[in-house]
Amino acid sequence: MSTLYDTMGPQALPPLPRKGRGSVSNRPSSRFDAADRYEIDDGWSDHDREEWARARQPTILGIDTARHVITRNTSPDIGFDRSINPYKGCEHGCIYCFARPTHAYLDLSPGMDFETRIFRKPDAAARLREELSARNYTPAPLMLGINTDAYQPTEKSERLTRSLLEVMYEFRHPVNIVTKSALILRDLDILAPMARENLFKACLSITTLDRDLARLMEPRAATPSKRLDTVRHLHEAGIPVSVLAAPVIPGLTCHELEAILKASADAGAYRAGFNLVRLPHEVKDLFEEWLRTHVPDRADKVLNLIRQTRGGKLYNAEFGTRMMGTGVYADMIRKRFTLAVKRYGLDKPSRPMDFSRFRGGDPQMSLF
Repeated sequence: MSTLYDTMGPQALPPLPRKGRGSVSNRPSSRFDAADRYEIDDGWSDHDREEWARARQPTILGIDTARHVITRNTSPDIGFDRSINPYKGCEHGCIYCFARPTHAYLDLSPGMDFETRIFRKPDAAARLREELSARNYTPAPLMLGINTDAYQPTEKSERLTRSLLEVMYEFRHPVNIVTKSALILRDLDILAPMARENLFKACLSITTLDRDLARLMEPRAATPSKRLDTVRHLHEAGIPVSVLAAPVIPGLTCHELEAILKASADAGAYRAGFNLVRLPHEVKDLFEEWLRTHVPDRADKVLNLIRQTRGGKLYNAEFGTRMMGTGVYADMIRKRFTLAVKRYGLDKPSRPMDFSRFRGGDPQMSLF
């Protein structure tokens, strides 16, 4: 962001972090916008820039209406073809989040707007009930909150994720959840019985064990220690829980890979996965802006190492490699992960979910 004076207008302000938020700014506005937005000092402010940066940026809730709540995909990189996202945008504010560019379709910025303008689906449970009751519906692995976290802070008041889980348990539909939040423990009264019927599996995403780094990088997600406690509580409740060491960020968090996996195994995780940081569309600029603001001494190193895993670019969207990267550095991380998984026993067999219990869809299917 430029800090020079424009001879025809006021000064563009340099980026400064906002308290409790991951993004440093709202730039770029959107890849679809012809114009860009940036903050200026117009001389009317009655407080200084540092005080403004310390002020909390409020969250604004909106409504997202949809005829269907189950989203389908045909990606060869993921092991499921359907998911539900009760929210668009995510208050966790993870600066590396691959879902940030989706806000551009709403004419909003993938930056600060993504984590402060949250759109909820208040009729999500009703829509899900209709879809599961359809005669042509057949069950398959379903991910809840895979694009944006189903247990982000907004869920405390909105309780949309809980209402969806109530419907899925009523229909005995298997479900998986990946989250960074300890709020998942609120719903143990539903999740534990589902797990006993082989209808539910949980996964905690742990990016770093460094509390200070996590506060800057994932400002409203649970702390690393809280996430490990959540793994422990889920395990004690009889819920199969795995850990996703993701994203691995070369030059910033990659050195923690073994420590994350060991801590996860000690907490009761039975399996683990990982992927390299993905920086599609506007996320590249947002992430670089964040690096140069918070860790300027490591910014160039991190960006250069990412390019080594992406064929010289900051991101390559090619199927088959976009999750893990390519090249010597990516191969080294993959080998380290494989060895650590074996060392800490995080390669236990995963029992297939039970689809025979499903109570919806075409009643004729129950005859087979």
